[in-house]
Amino acid sequence: MAATNATTAAAVESSAVSSDELAAKAAHKRFEGLVMVRTKAIKGKGAWYWAHLEPILVHNSDTGLPKAVKLRCSLCDAVFSASNPSRTASEHLKRGTCPNFASVPKPISSVPSSCSVSIASVPHTASISPSSPQPPHNHRKRSSGSRGGGGGNANSGGIVTSLSAHHVVTPLAIVDPSRFTVDLAYPPVVSFASSSVVIASASASPGAGGGGGGCGLYGHQQQQQLVLSGGKEDLGALAMLEDSVKRLKSPKASAGPTLNKAQIDSALDFLADWVYECCGSVSFSSLEHPKFKAFLTQVGLPAISRRELVWSRLDGKYEEARAESEAKIRDAMFFQIAADGWKSKDHVHVGEENYVHLAVNLPNGTSVFRRAVFTTGYVPSKYAEEIMWETITEICGNAVQQCVGIVSDKFKAKALRNLENQHHWMVNICCQYQGFNSLIKDFGKELPLFKNVTENCLKLANFINNKSQIRHSFHKYQLQEYGHAGLLRVPLRGYERSDFGPVYAMVEDILSSARALQLVLLDESYKVVLMEEPVSREIEEMMRNPHFWNELEAVNCLVKLIKAMAQEIEMEKPRVGQCLPLWDELRVKVKDWCSKFHIVEGPVEKIIDRRFKKNYHPSWAAAFVLDPLYLIRDTSGKYLPPFKYLTTDQEKDVDKLITRLVSREEAHIALMELMKWRTEGLDPVYAQAVQLKQRDPNTGKIKIANPQSSRLVWETHLTEFKALGKVAVRLIFLHATSCVFKCSWSLLKWASAHSHSRVGRDRAQKLVFVSAHSKMEKREFPNDEDKDAELFAMENGEDDVLNEEHLMPTSLDLQDRHDKVGFDHTISCRRQVLTTSRNNLGIPRTGAAVPAVSISSPTPGLCAFRQ
Repeated sequence: MAATNATTAAAVESSAVSSDELAAKAAHKRFEGLVMVRTKAIKGKGAWYWAHLEPILVHNSDTGLPKAVKLRCSLCDAVFSASNPSRTASEHLKRGTCPNFASVPKPISSVPSSCSVSIASVPHTASISPSSPQPPHNHRKRSSGSRGGGGGNANSGGIVTSLSAHHVVTPLAIVDPSRFTVDLAYPPVVSFASSSVVIASASASPGAGGGGGGCGLYGHQQQQQLVLSGGKEDLGALAMLEDSVKRLKSPKASAGPTLNKAQIDSALDFLADWVYECCGSVSFSSLEHPKFKAFLTQVGLPAISRRELVWSRLDGKYEEARAESEAKIRDAMFFQIAADGWKSKDHVHVGEENYVHLAVNLPNGTSVFRRAVFTTGYVPSKYAEEIMWETITEICGNAVQQCVGIVSDKFKAKALRNLENQHHWMVNICCQYQGFNSLIKDFGKELPLFKNVTENCLKLANFINNKSQIRHSFHKYQLQEYGHAGLLRVPLRGYERSDFGPVYAMVEDILSSARALQLVLLDESYKVVLMEEPVSREIEEMMRNPHFWNELEAVNCLVKLIKAMAQEIEMEKPRVGQCLPLWDELRVKVKDWCSKFHIVEGPVEKIIDRRFKKNYHPSWAAAFVLDPLYLIRDTSGKYLPPFKYLTTDQEKDVDKLITRLVSREEAHIALMELMKWRTEGLDPVYAQAVQLKQRDPNTGKIKIANPQSSRLVWETHLTEFKALGKVAVRLIFLHATSCVFKCSWSLLKWASAHSHSRVGRDRAQKLVFVSAHSKMEKREFPNDEDKDAELFAMENGEDDVLNEEHLMPTSLDLQDRHDKVGFDHTISCRRQVLTTSRNNLGIPRTGAAVPAVSISSPTPGLCAFRQ
């Protein structure tokens, strides 16, 4: 029996708790709804009474949960039920229950738009004529009587208060009223120092015409006018005066939301985080701007000093971020150093401050920021070598073998190679993002097509920009065709050889203005110049030649192709095992480009091969065959490493690298295990699990479901490969790019401005560390400058593209499909050609079972470019 009672009591208590929680949720929902309605009303989209009634939550004293919603009058602090706000306003405010409501001065924005003046504004000493039939407490009837409008007589229900003539106050005509007249849709609020006022109906006023709706207080027109001696600028001062009067008469009124200490600390902490993450874009001095301080006061926050942000808060955030980074590095068995910024960016000129960041890539796929180095001008290779080795020793002390290697955007030939030769366990590679961008420069310097296009574009752009008649005509047709006009961008003299970026901008301008340029040739002004300038004939022949436009389009397409691949590399951050497939993919796309624009393949392939050799490292081939992600299923059902796609030299590189990375005693064992791996491969179930793909919800692309599975298979399943497994896990996770954290131009400028003193450099170092740590922890690397450019480029600020991309394929998707069709066609042709010469390799037929290979994994026939 006792047990039954206990059970019943527990059930009752549980139901009571659940009912309290439901009631609390309902009360909170009601409270949020009233707050939303009040917010809209204050902005002018709701009832008038919300300016004086504030919703509040009443909490249960026992449970602390919200139990009811009340309305509090901000004028007298009275509390009412929130069931019917309109009735509460009528009973409490309109009927005179609230002692402070009648004395509250109405701001200009709240004066009614009718032409009558409310009797509430009349002093109590005013004498009311007996001709008024309405009782003095009935505001509604009095108002309707005064709105009698035109067409009525003097006795049509208007309210008339008798007053001697000297008591009537008229506007002061000290200045010309037409200059300082403010048109209002309502009568002005008029105060008189006398003891009586005259309030006349429209029909009784001498200035009211026969049209209805007029108000004859001053004898003005239908739309009333408020004359201020200071003009429209007085409206702000008048509003401040009214606010001061309201505060003095209602000192208990709430000025804004009230926050407790915990909420204030949390809000200021979020504000500090935002300032640090946007360092360089947001000035610390801007936090002391009067407008920003007013904003903080409005939302109930105290002002925050810039000194606090730069010193105490920054030091605390830095120590916290530093401790988190150290903990992550200690938890990893080995790591890779990423050094980016040695290669000067386009916006950094000789003598300006440059920013180099060093990060740590961990085996679990995360990266943590380590340090920032500020350099000026040319950096010698030896200095870079010392900085990178110093970073390694700072992290792991004497256990330097924890550092597997370095990926850097420069110093491949000297600093990286020297460190690798001195420490046999290191694998130092060059950044692939820089490698692809450097390929564009190689084409600009060495490919005759690029040189010819550069010369022709320079000739055309200088002719258009320098000839005033032609330039005016060009701008006219630009406005006609595109809605805007401007000069064609021309690179500085000498820069077209060292950097193809400015040349490409000129090519884009000419292609985007092709229609306007063609119309210039038909303009009368060009015919006049044609007779005076001999070079104009040459320009005209060049522009009418389809070969010129074909070459221009060819250069534009090739640069776009390489830039798109480089951008994808920067975003995806591929591992070292994907380098060979990436370059093979580039070769296939370039081959398709050659056939499309009828370009001779030989010179193009020679430039690609030269850049490939500069960037190549034996770890590319070793990681490619050791990574289970690239295993290929053969006819027997085994998943084997893709050795057949390596050249003979690359196979030798694999053997040499593996023997270098293990001890001398393990070298023979590692090679034996490599042979076993080559013949047996991986269990099909594990291979398929590693190669499992899914759609990325953020980008919509098909990606590997678990990128870490390649390394985990070696550590947990392939345990029989003792020596080879050590090499595999240290190679597979290596990043092929150094661009872990992208430095914005504003951050670089800010850091450069504060790096000339010891204290300033210390502050800059800490700020950069906190900002980079926060962004890398969230894995968010937004380019705010590019986003701002996209925002300003939107028409009317509407992002229609984002709404349409879910309904129809984008141009990029269509281009990807086109590239895939060309890719498949090229592969099919290569297979037919290579069948007779490479039968011993067992190349599968089209449609062979290779579905588990990565998207960017090699396809049969691609390695022929390297042979």
